[in-house]
Order: sequence, then C-alpha cells, then structure tokens
Amino acid sequence: MTAVPDTDPRAGTDTGADADGAALAASLRDPERFTEIYDRHFAAVHRYVAGRLGPDAAEDVVAETFLAAFRRRASFDAARGAVRPWLFGIATNLVAGHRRTETRRYRALARVGAEPPAPGHEDGVLARVAAADARPGLSRALAALKQRDRDVVLLVALGRLSHAEIAAALGVPAGTVASRLNRARRELRAALTPQGR
Repeated sequence: MTAVPDTDPRAGTDTGADADGAALAASLRDPERFTEIYDRHFAAVHRYVAGRLGPDAAEDVVAETFLAAFRRRASFDAARGAVRPWLFGIATNLVAGHRRTETRRYRALARVGAEPPAPGHEDGVLARVAAADARPGLSRALAALKQRDRDVVLLVALGRLSHAEIAAALGVPAGTVASRLNRARRELRAALTPQGR
C-alpha cells in the first residue's frame, strides 16, 4: 500500500491535504469515510512506527493511532495543520509509551551487528552492505539521543515529514524542530565519525 503524495507539484496545491480534510469532515456524518484517511496514510505511519519499535509492536501502535484519530476526529482543527502530521503526532505520542521498548531495540540492533546480504541480489548489494555495516553504530547513537531529539530525527528519516509538519505533529515551533534536528545531527555525526578524523 503506498501513500498518496500530499502535493501536486504541477498545481502547487495540497491536494492530499484537501482530500484528507474533506474525508475527515465527511467522516463525522459518514464514519466509513475515515477509511480514506486510513488507506492514504497507513503505510507511512506503519513504516515510521516499525522503524522505531519493530514490526511486532508496530501493528498494535498503528492500530491505536488510527483508533485514537477516529475517536478525536471531531476535535481536529485544520487551522492547526494537516491530517498527516496530526496522525504522526498521535503515533509519536503512542511510541512515547514504548520508550523502553524502542531504546532496547536500538541497543539490541547495536549488539547484533551487520547481517550478510542475501545471495543472488547483485543490484544494490554494495548499498546494503554499507548500510548493514553502519547499523550497529547508528542504532547505538539513536539510543543515546534524548527522546525529543530522536522523535524529530525519526519523523524526518522514517516519517518523511517536513519541518513544518513535524512542528505541527509535536506541537512545537518550527525553530524548535530545527534546533533539535541540528543538535541530533551533531550528536549522530560525532557518534558515527571514527576517532581521529
């Protein structure tokens, strides 16, 4: 399942955001219309949560995310932002309830080390090997970040949200997002740079 892009680059309008707003408003009268929101955003929210907590915990957290969104749909305020960052904000808050699980997961990934690439897949092997070699260090560095900084980094990396969307999702000013992201990038770079470079 793939997410529908939020913008139409030809028109420069938020077609996905407009469709989301319309579907959410219509779901107040016709609850079945909420499935449009679910269908459009499930894959992206699942990818984000699975990247943070693993696939097993992701199923429950994503289900909780959409259930919470459905229950709160009457209080959604389009003036505060689009539906997509609102969903990621709900998911991030639910991930917060699993902080220990997330930190344990990153620490375990750091101990496991690189997995060998699957045989027979010549295309992209070098990229996968490089990523697998970096995984333990990156996992260790992510586990060491403050939660608020980790939230911002992973909303960018896994959720693919813009700074404005992250600000809306977390309920913080855009400047705070930028400073948290810069701090996290510095810490990650320092943790991943070999000593003496």
